[in-house]
Amino acid sequence: MSDVHDYIVSARESISSLDPGTVSRAAELCIETVRNGGTLFFCGNGGSAADSQHFAGELVGRFRMERRALPALALTANSAVITAIANDYDFTLVYSRQLEALARPGDVLVAISTSGNSENVLKAVEKAREMKVRTIGLTGESGGALGVLADICVRAASSETSHVQEVLLIAGHALCAAVERACAPEDGV
Repeated sequence: MSDVHDYIVSARESISSLDPGTVSRAAELCIETVRNGGTLFFCGNGGSAADSQHFAGELVGRFRMERRALPALALTANSAVITAIANDYDFTLVYSRQLEALARPGDVLVAISTSGNSENVLKAVEKAREMKVRTIGLTGESGGALGVLADICVRAASSETSHVQEVLLIAGHALCAAVERACAPEDGV
């Protein structure tokens, strides 16, 4: 049972170091984008791909309140597009190519990479910057290259993948809650 205790204590330490100020700045950027008619795009690999779909789903569906659907899209969700791009070009382009087709200046890309060094995520951030799409990185302690490239970088104070994912889930839910509250009309519909 000490393994369970140690894991929970370690996770709690990682979560307690999440910087609310950085998450708030990221939320403000997302709110501004949605209010101006823009779209929030999400991308990542593995668990971060699942988190991308999760966060987009919370915004298009609902998170904590009834309200209109909000414009969010996970670039991880269309397997036909992803496999076509990977097959015809290269797997490193699966997100940047979709951004090229779908994003507009003023949109936001939320790029998730626990290491901060996922090549396809970094190429998406580079493409976003070329297109004047603002970027938010969600990553681990070092930030990796994503920490340098992203306009705003939310870092989980851990290098252990599971703890990074736990912290970034909280950060993502905080983003969703803030965007939902700010972009929902008073009557909730």
